[in-house]
Amino acid sequence: MNELGGAIEFLLDPDSWTGPDGLWTQLTEQVLLTVTALLLVLVVGLPLGLWLGHRGKGGTFAINVSNVGRAIPVFAVLGLLSLGPVGTGTFGPYGRAGLATLIALVLFGLPPVITNAYVGVREVDPEIVEAARGTGMSEWQVFRRVELPLASRLVANGVRLALVQLWATATIAALVAGPGLGNTITYGFSNSSYQYVIGGAILVAAGALVLEGLAALVERRVDPMRRVTGSRHDGLVQTPQITAPSTDSAATGS
Repeated sequence: MNELGGAIEFLLDPDSWTGPDGLWTQLTEQVLLTVTALLLVLVVGLPLGLWLGHRGKGGTFAINVSNVGRAIPVFAVLGLLSLGPVGTGTFGPYGRAGLATLIALVLFGLPPVITNAYVGVREVDPEIVEAARGTGMSEWQVFRRVELPLASRLVANGVRLALVQLWATATIAALVAGPGLGNTITYGFSNSSYQYVIGGAILVAAGALVLEGLAALVERRVDPMRRVTGSRHDGLVQTPQITAPSTDSAATGS
């Protein structure tokens, strides 16, 4: 309890948040690392997963990427990268080992995005897809107007998972003298000042909860079933009730 009380006092102390090594600086670095890594993950992984899902091929690749990504020790990758030219210098606002940290985080964040994008497109009812093609839609129109909207919730779920994982994992940058809230935690361990360890852990946990909540709201907003019917449900989107009637009628009319 004394250590917890010390952690709360540390967090409430205005001096803890100021200065070049203060909590505000470290929090900003952590947010910058997380957001940049997520954007890179989306640029690389999202189109790949969606394309594989639309083609109906590459399922083994997507699953293997997910399994390998979960098995790779992120700290080991970061440690190896930090020893070479990638991680020995300062990378702009990301600090020392910033580039090595970003690469390690991107490798860690790709699996849930690729896998969920692939599965989301493949879980769209094949009858709906065939009906859309029967109306004369091109493959691009089928993907953009049918598959992508109906897969959006599962895709958003993968992005949410990647976001929270990246935020929590970004703390390991401090182990190679990188930026982020991990510096407060490692400082506490190295000096047996556990109020810093607990205080840093509280900030990381609170940030994860905030990001999880915001991402969950976005996930619910992009759910086509909720937009159309206002219903609440979990798991994969069940789509035939929404799109099959209008698609069938269009096919009949053509």
